[in-house]
Amino acid sequence: MTTHEPSTDRDGWSAPTGADHPARSVVVPAGPDPDPGPEPAPESAPEPAPEEDSGRGWGRDLLLIAGTCLILLLVVNAFVARPFAVPSGSMENTLRPGDRVVANELAYAFGGHVRRGDVVVFDGTGSFLPYADEPSAGRRLLDRLGLAPGGDSVFVKRVIGVGGDRVTCCGSDGRLRVNGVPLDESAYVAPGDAPSRVPFDVVVPDGRLWVMGDHRSDSRDSRDHLGEPGGGFVPESRVIGRAEWVVFPFGRWTSLDRPEAFAATGGTGGHGHPR
Repeated sequence: MTTHEPSTDRDGWSAPTGADHPARSVVVPAGPDPDPGPEPAPESAPEPAPEEDSGRGWGRDLLLIAGTCLILLLVVNAFVARPFAVPSGSMENTLRPGDRVVANELAYAFGGHVRRGDVVVFDGTGSFLPYADEPSAGRRLLDRLGLAPGGDSVFVKRVIGVGGDRVTCCGSDGRLRVNGVPLDESAYVAPGDAPSRVPFDVVVPDGRLWVMGDHRSDSRDSRDHLGEPGGGFVPESRVIGRAEWVVFPFGRWTSLDRPEAFAATGGTGGHGHPR
């Protein structure tokens, strides 16, 4: 009987049992290692972008928004609509002291004309202020942009007569007449006021307006300037715009519509007929 002797290592020690079978967890290369070549250079990490100052970015955005809003406001004030504060009670009860009105500056643009019954905001230099100096070009620009207060030269009144109209007061019935047509002014003249305690008979020159306050007993208007240069007539070119809305106080928010009383005068004299 023969026995199988385990093989020995070079130093004479017996090889461990199972050494000729590698463990399953050992990876044995099938052949000599291939040349792996030069190792790839490690990818360099991208340089971090400089962090933008978030506060500075927001600041620029806010300045841009504020600048845009300011430009839009100036454009609107100069060419579209302008707010005005009512300083006195000369237009009560239509307008009261402290009311804020918005004047539509496009109401008479593109060939339009002021019509009887309109409430207008105008510059009284040369008419209600016949001896006042003309404002400088710079001041006019600031006024136009709404960057300067109108001061004492800006008025708000109701148009009674336009160029070519004959306006008289008062007839045997106590009414004011335009081209012979009596006006029923009960819808806007302050309660208890007469149409006028001052008699007058005027013909409005072309391109000019005869204006009166709705609070006739407490209004300095065209009647008070009859004997002065300009005769109290307001040039149409001095009209800033038609007062369209009362916007403050909020409880008095309303539109300022042309009274129906003036419909009876449509087509009589001047350019006051409906358009």
